[in-house]
Amino acid sequence: MDQTAYRPIPLSFDQLAPREQTANLEAFGRRMARRRTVRHYSSEEVPQALIDGAIAVAGTAPSGANLQPWRFVLVRDPDVKRQIRHAAEQEEREFYETRAPEEWLAALAPLGTDWQKPFLETAPCLIVVFRIDYTITADADGREHQTKHYYVAESVGIACGFLLAALHLAGLATLTHTPSPMGFLSAILDRPRNERPFLLIPVGYPSADAVVPTITKKGLDSIRLDV
Repeated sequence: MDQTAYRPIPLSFDQLAPREQTANLEAFGRRMARRRTVRHYSSEEVPQALIDGAIAVAGTAPSGANLQPWRFVLVRDPDVKRQIRHAAEQEEREFYETRAPEEWLAALAPLGTDWQKPFLETAPCLIVVFRIDYTITADADGREHQTKHYYVAESVGIACGFLLAALHLAGLATLTHTPSPMGFLSAILDRPRNERPFLLIPVGYPSADAVVPTITKKGLDSIRLDV
């Protein structure tokens, strides 16, 4: 049988009553409105089942040609977390002190961030998301072939959104960290050349003294446009 043939199956879809649609959406909205980026973590361990469940949810995200171009690397080892922190802080310090334009630093000022990233060690686990730009296979003669993936950034971005929502709904705190450049993550975690770091997500429970910056979100009328 041709494995590349289009073989559709019936759609499984439950059309909800209008009242249930509204109730579900409002409940989800209330939960998500409380999600905050957290930089202060306790050392309390996170159950593996919660992490696995959230990653499984991320794996249901849509992707270009359904190629699912993502890898979620879970880091719990203290030594590896320390390596990641030191490498990230080296890049971040150079960014804050030499590379970042004044306009960017001004935009970051209300958030109270700097080059120091202790949360990379204090959070009980890190999820490092890699984008897989192409698949590497070998034929019977050992010759390597590459299969390109499509819409990789868009696909992995959507999967990360699923992941963050799932972790939040599981009662966990997260942060999205993108030190630039991120090549050190490939080296520390020994990832193959077809995988590139996309996002670094500390996961855990907030510390008892955790604080967050005072921020506001744009209202619906500011982000929706009727045409």
